[in-house]
Amino acid sequence: MKIKNIKFYLAAAVMGLGLTSCEDFLDRPTEDNYTAGQYYRNDAECIAAVNYLYNSPWYDFQRGFIYLGEVTAGNLYANGPDEHMYLDFSYNSSSKHIRNMSYSLWAVNGHANVVRNYIAGSGASQAVKNQTMGECLLWKAMAYFYLVRTFGDVPIVHDNSEMLERGDYNDQLKVQKADVYEYICLTLEKAIELLPEVCDEGRLDKYCAKGLLAKVYLAKAGVSGKLDNNDLQKAYDYAKDVMDNSGRQLEKNYADVFKLEGNKSKENMIAWRWVVSGNWTSQNSFQSDLGMTGIDEFGDVWGEWNCPSIDLQDAFGFNVLDDPKSRPDVDTRRKATFMTIGDVVPYLWRDHGGFDYMRFEYDKTYNDAAWEQHRAPTGCNVVKHMYGNNADHMAALGSSADRMASSLCTPLLRLADVYLVLAEAKVLMGQGSDADALKAFNAVHQRAIPNATAKTSLTFDDVWKERRLELALEGDRWYDFVRLSYYNPERAISEIKNQRRNVYWNLDPMFKNYYKTGQWQLVNKDDDGNDQTAMYDDQTPVPNVNISSFTIPFPMEDLTFNPHLKEDAIHVNVRETYKY
Repeated sequence: MKIKNIKFYLAAAVMGLGLTSCEDFLDRPTEDNYTAGQYYRNDAECIAAVNYLYNSPWYDFQRGFIYLGEVTAGNLYANGPDEHMYLDFSYNSSSKHIRNMSYSLWAVNGHANVVRNYIAGSGASQAVKNQTMGECLLWKAMAYFYLVRTFGDVPIVHDNSEMLERGDYNDQLKVQKADVYEYICLTLEKAIELLPEVCDEGRLDKYCAKGLLAKVYLAKAGVSGKLDNNDLQKAYDYAKDVMDNSGRQLEKNYADVFKLEGNKSKENMIAWRWVVSGNWTSQNSFQSDLGMTGIDEFGDVWGEWNCPSIDLQDAFGFNVLDDPKSRPDVDTRRKATFMTIGDVVPYLWRDHGGFDYMRFEYDKTYNDAAWEQHRAPTGCNVVKHMYGNNADHMAALGSSADRMASSLCTPLLRLADVYLVLAEAKVLMGQGSDADALKAFNAVHQRAIPNATAKTSLTFDDVWKERRLELALEGDRWYDFVRLSYYNPERAISEIKNQRRNVYWNLDPMFKNYYKTGQWQLVNKDDDGNDQTAMYDDQTPVPNVNISSFTIPFPMEDLTFNPHLKEDAIHVNVRETYKY
């Protein structure tokens, strides 16, 4: 919340933050010469004015989204100099990813506030004013949902302009997280009032806001330290409304949600809508941090060391030490989430007949950048967030990728998530045999495992595990632990402490031998002729997690610019204090 950054964000919002886009969804004029008085004049300009809220202000959150959301939760292994703190819970106020996350989230809030104010006074039709102001409010609510679940008690910045005029922007007190949740609910209620029932492809509508509000109420239900059935009922009611009335359906094939073509999937209710453009920060850069070196032709990928954890593999019932020709692999979500020896991903490297993991590592005639060595410490690599190579990008979207840049959208709220919110709300109310809960859960579960027997009653463990598998590596798992810690910290701590967060030794000789001979042997010769046995390294200490671990420390810069962040939070009657 640096004052100099906030002033920049406000200036950028006044100018409209001009972007150029190769996709109709984000087409907008460049506005280098516009002032606020010369913009926001009509429907088209107001719609264009909110487009960048779907990408640019969120850009610096990408790494925190993955490292906090998945490494801390035990779904992803990352042990670089800046990432180990998420693995062993040694994070502190100096983390650059936490700093960038904070700046990004406050930027979204600042942009949303200012643009909404300008639209309110614009020359657009009332219908477009309502739609675009509703979009601003939904993105503001999303930013606050991340803020409260990450940092706990945070200030409420309702109107940046008023605070800057008073000169007290950096004198804001923290507000108790229960009140922050109430503020998010208030904001989403107004968004629901403003947004249309149905909107253009990719844009936010009323049911997107209702789906998010259901998820907010599920988290809010435990914030007092015990579950509130009124909040759980509201979570159910909003999720039920989405399930019955939104007209959205789950994709038939799970993997289709995450392909480049998935940008058009109605299952992706709220998503970052990235575009490759001349404006740095409008693009998706996840492949660089999570992909295997050489997967694209831009020399911008270094992520094979960030790999799906062994504990996540366990959750899928998958063991990388099993023979690929006979290993059980019944959950179709596994191959859409991570890949390993023996796998081919058909929608990546389409011009090569699909991405063949084994050949990519060892065959220079297939991949001239092949290391001829297996490098992932856990034996697997990420599939989600991969767009592949430029031929894939061109084939799917008709436009080119670029260095650290794709137009692959990033889902933040999917219909399947809303279904599982509904199921969990009912389970937590002691209604695990409820017909709606079973319908929602079974729709998600049986898509993943088509031959699975339908559940006739649900437990918390059923839904808890299903959420992990369904949403794995989508930046969400840590926040499941956060809301669990509100009312059952003992379980949250115990589960994390019992995760397998380490790596395997000597996978390369085994993988290489399998590639050359087709034989699967745990004991193999290395390049020097020595026996090497593939095995799990069990020497990693148990994570030092405790109840305080579920609240991330504010960045040092925020603490410096607003010393009140070190003070106790205050209670605010949100419904009386803030008006939209």
